[in-house]
Amino acid sequence: MKTVLQDYLQATRALMLAKLDGLSEYDRRRPLVPSGTNLLGLVKHLTGIEYVYLGTSVGRPPREQLPWEADGSVWEGADMWAKADESTEYLTGLYREACAHSDRSIAELELDHPAEVPHWAEGRRSTTFGALLVRVVDETAHHAGHADIVRELIDGQGGQDADLLDEAGWSEFYTQIQKAAETFRRG
Repeated sequence: MKTVLQDYLQATRALMLAKLDGLSEYDRRRPLVPSGTNLLGLVKHLTGIEYVYLGTSVGRPPREQLPWEADGSVWEGADMWAKADESTEYLTGLYREACAHSDRSIAELELDHPAEVPHWAEGRRSTTFGALLVRVVDETAHHAGHADIVRELIDGQGGQDADLLDEAGWSEFYTQIQKAAETFRRG
């Protein structure tokens, strides 16, 4: 089971990073929805997720605390966007290091290894490494879905199924969906 979870996690991590390919620094950073969601911010957020849940929570903290955790700004949303002085290379490098750190935890710990999440409410902090591994797989997939949508808003590049139809086919598909939705428009 651990190997299956790790395989899914590694594949989704790769998809997440691939969403940055071929984009300018501006496009990697710009928010495209009211919540401010942006591609590089998702990578930055997942860096903390990897380190906290598959590192710190199982007694394996990173060598250095992430800057946005050290200054407490993580709780103000600083992990969801890239500051001007945080380059793509810097943030993707941190993410790759966090993933490698997590992979070492996966290799060395059993799923029933005890864990304690420091920021969870008192009385709910205790869990297992396996539960946290599932959480990280879920969280990474969740944010990779966000990345699919943000990337599509930037340049039209969709998710894994984007090559199933050509441009005319997608246009027809979109029109079909819109037509079905129109039957419920109040007017």
